[in-house]
Amino acid sequence: MARTEPGFSAPALHARLAPLAEGRRLWIAYSGGLDSSVLLHAAASLRGQLCCDLRAIHLDHGLHPQSPDWAAHCRAVCAELQVPLIECRLALRRNRGESLEAVARAERYRTFAGQLAPGDLLATAQHRDDQAETLLLALLRGSGVHGLAAMPVVAALGPGRLIRPLLWFSRAELDAYARRQSLRWIDDPSNADIGFDRNLLRQRVLPLLRLRWPAVDQTLARSAAHCAEAAELLDGLADTHLLGLAGSRPGTLSVDALRALSLAERRLVLRRWLARAGFRPPSSDNLRRIVDEVLPAAADRAPLVAWAGCEVRRYRQDLFALAPLPPKPSGDPIPWEGLAPLPLPHGLGRLELDTGASGPRGLQVCFRQPGLRCRVGDGPSRALKQVFQQAAIPGWLRTYVPLVLVDGQLGAVAGVAICDGRLAGLRWSGHPWQDLALLQS
Repeated sequence: MARTEPGFSAPALHARLAPLAEGRRLWIAYSGGLDSSVLLHAAASLRGQLCCDLRAIHLDHGLHPQSPDWAAHCRAVCAELQVPLIECRLALRRNRGESLEAVARAERYRTFAGQLAPGDLLATAQHRDDQAETLLLALLRGSGVHGLAAMPVVAALGPGRLIRPLLWFSRAELDAYARRQSLRWIDDPSNADIGFDRNLLRQRVLPLLRLRWPAVDQTLARSAAHCAEAAELLDGLADTHLLGLAGSRPGTLSVDALRALSLAERRLVLRRWLARAGFRPPSSDNLRRIVDEVLPAAADRAPLVAWAGCEVRRYRQDLFALAPLPPKPSGDPIPWEGLAPLPLPHGLGRLELDTGASGPRGLQVCFRQPGLRCRVGDGPSRALKQVFQQAAIPGWLRTYVPLVLVDGQLGAVAGVAICDGRLAGLRWSGHPWQDLALLQS
């Protein structure tokens, strides 16, 4: 990454921000540390030139007893600079096997994305040294070219974009600016904890590398840029393949079409498909399982490969990527008069019945009851399993489909079949699978 001038200064930042931020709302991710303090101060000095609506956002991770003092420091600095500040406290929940660093990072960007309006920019303060650390971490984790591309200068984030205008500058250059401007900043003691991988690289590994290769930060940043170019080309190739791989449901892939690709192409396409759907990338082992276990499975099987936030499932010849299924509803019937919408448990949406005053009353709603049968119109009576099969409802979804009983008999399979004509006005909305067109309502 070539710099337009030596060192860091407000004019140097202007050269990086102006093409992106002019006339927009620009958020600064402000932790109170050195790097973000420099970014906020320099951006505030450029407000008139950028003609942007400058704001700051501070996240309290709740991991340190001094975090309230840090928030107070950020409020004071923003008041002094006349920059509006929003504060958010994170609720970190770490599942078994997840690193605290990864959980905090995911929650951080989720919170940032939730604050952005369409067209907004969020500027973070990662610099060239951070880029070198990110590339080394990716190498140590065995990442592919997308991981080795490290941090892009511009990336999508919710309805807006994430920008990193300091990637051209070293931490030493930012430190020199902070001291010239007499800035005040917070030193987070956790940055000294070499139990965190990034801190170990920063404090022990990279200083040693710089003794032998003084330009190692620039060199690693250049390598990351080369990988970013390669990743962009691979994404374009995968997108071209995806045009011909659509399954029968929105967002799904055709198993047969995938199996016609080479192994390398399958892996490439699956990674891109999952990334475009917003899921965390699968590990090498999970990707192998999708290719080796899910794709060749018999059409009547229900294979599953799951990792944090994602479940890859198959039904017939369609491959699905879904958020984890909610807890299974209990078998206890839910009484419903049918006059007002009925909220369903576990975020399964709501039922509504548009029949007027003459509709049936004293209804019950349940889930997956054995022995129920349904007759649609003048057709034959069919077992519930046959109703689901004819409507091509995946087996893993059937437990979550509401069944409406009239006088103890099956009156409707929500979104699938109406067994009692008096329930013709039944609608099931707001459920997690609406966009997949798995159900008719």
